[in-house]
Amino acid sequence: MHIVKLIPIFFYAILLFTCSYPQLTTFAEFKQKESIIIEVEGDPHEQVKYIEDYHPFIEVISVYDTIFNGIALQGSPEQLQRMEALEFIKSIHSVQEYQAIPTTKSSLLTELQPSITETDPYSWNDTSYTGKGVKVGVIDTGIDYDHPDLQKNYINGYDLVDLDDDPMETQPEQGVPTSHGTHVAGIIAANGELKGIAPDAEIYAYRALGPGGAGISVQVLAAMEKAIEDEVDIINLSLGNNVNVPDYPTSQAVNRAAELGIFVVIANGNSGPDAWTVGSPATANKAFSVGASTTPSTAPVLEDSFEDKTIPLLEMLGAPEWNLEKDYDISSIEEEVTGSLSGKIALVQRGEIPFYQLAKQAEELGAEAVLIYNNEAGPFQGSVEFRNAPVQIPVAAISQEDGEWLKQQAEETNHYFIDSKRIDQPVQVAPFSSRGPVTINWQIKPDIIAPGTGIWSTVPDGYQAMDGTSMATPHVAGAAAVIKEAKPDWTNEQIIGAIQTSADQLMHADELVSSTEQGMGVIDVNKAIEANTIIHNGQLQFGKVDNYRQEFQHKLIVENMTAEPQSYQFQIPYKDKGISWNLPGAFQLDPYEKKEIPIEAFVTGMQLDKGVHQGWIALEQGNATYELPYIIVNKEADQPKTAGFEFTLKTLSDDLYQYQIYMTESARKLEVDLYDPDTLVYKRRLLEEKNLEQGLHTGELTTKQAGKGGYYLAIVTVYMDDGTYESSEAMVYIK
Repeated sequence: MHIVKLIPIFFYAILLFTCSYPQLTTFAEFKQKESIIIEVEGDPHEQVKYIEDYHPFIEVISVYDTIFNGIALQGSPEQLQRMEALEFIKSIHSVQEYQAIPTTKSSLLTELQPSITETDPYSWNDTSYTGKGVKVGVIDTGIDYDHPDLQKNYINGYDLVDLDDDPMETQPEQGVPTSHGTHVAGIIAANGELKGIAPDAEIYAYRALGPGGAGISVQVLAAMEKAIEDEVDIINLSLGNNVNVPDYPTSQAVNRAAELGIFVVIANGNSGPDAWTVGSPATANKAFSVGASTTPSTAPVLEDSFEDKTIPLLEMLGAPEWNLEKDYDISSIEEEVTGSLSGKIALVQRGEIPFYQLAKQAEELGAEAVLIYNNEAGPFQGSVEFRNAPVQIPVAAISQEDGEWLKQQAEETNHYFIDSKRIDQPVQVAPFSSRGPVTINWQIKPDIIAPGTGIWSTVPDGYQAMDGTSMATPHVAGAAAVIKEAKPDWTNEQIIGAIQTSADQLMHADELVSSTEQGMGVIDVNKAIEANTIIHNGQLQFGKVDNYRQEFQHKLIVENMTAEPQSYQFQIPYKDKGISWNLPGAFQLDPYEKKEIPIEAFVTGMQLDKGVHQGWIALEQGNATYELPYIIVNKEADQPKTAGFEFTLKTLSDDLYQYQIYMTESARKLEVDLYDPDTLVYKRRLLEEKNLEQGLHTGELTTKQAGKGGYYLAIVTVYMDDGTYESSEAMVYIK
């Protein structure tokens, strides 16, 4: 997934900066050329005529009338500044950079050669359906539509960066080349040597992120508008930001697209494993947000059965798999390798010499494999990638503790042998996958998880395995295409309900993993299509307890999808002190009947610990058990108290700054202090506010109030009503 900083807009009013290579580094660069999208009163097509007649030096780029009422204009800052006086313009807002965070990648291959630890997307579709006739919009970095595995399925697209009909990935001569969108598209609908989840689905590509995966939020919104114009059935957004609030403008855009009948699938983010890390637009209540699970795989270990010692190995990128078939002597060496290592596993501590150089030296001296152990506590992931002369022997990382233990064994004996093998790894939530819940409305996110590690797919000039919720999301988009073909009469609500109802929940230590980590579980396409029961609104999100005793109600909807009557009953849930339940008794649904089932929870706040409480309620039907997650927040939670602090020049102004920040709960005081980013020397206080309520706060400062220009590290400190405080960091640029 792409984690991005998002533009502060109010959905209907958007500012769009466009140029050949939209990598905004300074505001001066931004000011050289501008395009804006404005919200207008009345019919935007009529307002275009007025602009063309009375402002001939301003170019009309595009007209928007689907998910907002606006016009995209291009001109110099001086020309655009005159637009502010026009009565039909409602508002304009500032722009910030969209920057993608790279996914983890393995070596690029020109031929499809997945290893035993990497996954072909089509292996997850065990149905006879292929997504035929379903249109999927991929809003991303564009795609390589000339790739032999994508040529059959690419139908059309648009470039929102260069504003033309060519959504090709960024090429080297244009800037930092990209491959992300091609990888995403291949997971959905590759149809060649590699097969996607839905190999007969139609791909519509929208390039919203330019060189290096950089773009701006409004390009994404404009791409959504274009996708809706093209009448796509599904939109895949493998991108997001780090603002954990449900009402951010892009979240509103997603909700409006869903209301228009588009199935919108969004990556949950790669900011795990901590809670509260899901970002907009996956926070939208009508978004189908996707976290990442690991894939069934094996992992190498070293075992000393005599010492009852097992050492896990982290294979380094760019080296062959660690798949040794016999035991080898361990030889501890220094960074400067000398002597023969023939028939041995070289053991060396991480230091100043690059991993590739260490591995290549050991290989040239005859080593069978290389172990590099950390020079500090904790695991690490390394790479020995080098295309011109790749390493030909396995290389793996191990912890400092394990490395020192192995070194001791090797030094105490002349020849120390240890067994090497691969062991099965259970499917679990990927550590990088962002977790919920969502602040303010306390919703469970993600909604579902899907395979997101070691996923093989198309990239320009070949194939590559990548990790990320960016890879999990197209699994769900492809699955939705398959289900739409199999069940053409189903609504999006039924598809969502079927996916969640049929998901496979993950366990850890004989307990269900929390729903804010796994949502409703791991997607199973075949089970979703064959679902006998669909449960709608199956996530019981009760909200926050503010009173001594509070009653919550949830309307569950259960739908019988068979021609036979079905009987259901709830298991009596474990009684948590302070929470009691009123669940209906056994009930029956006639063939194809859908019924609303009320669920009540009574919470006594004084008897319940403060914070987030999660659990599961089981609904039984015959031999099937459906686990329904619930979440209750008592009094307070440990969520970040602020989100999305932004400080920029006001649009079309050279002497006025605007700022905004989201408060996830009320606070006594907010302070923003500026520091030198290199020396961390305190410079000055930028702003201070008192008595802030929950929600979005905005304000303005003059250039005099903002002070001396430059880049600063801003420390944002919020003081809560209970006397506690919290600080966060942000970068600020003052002209």
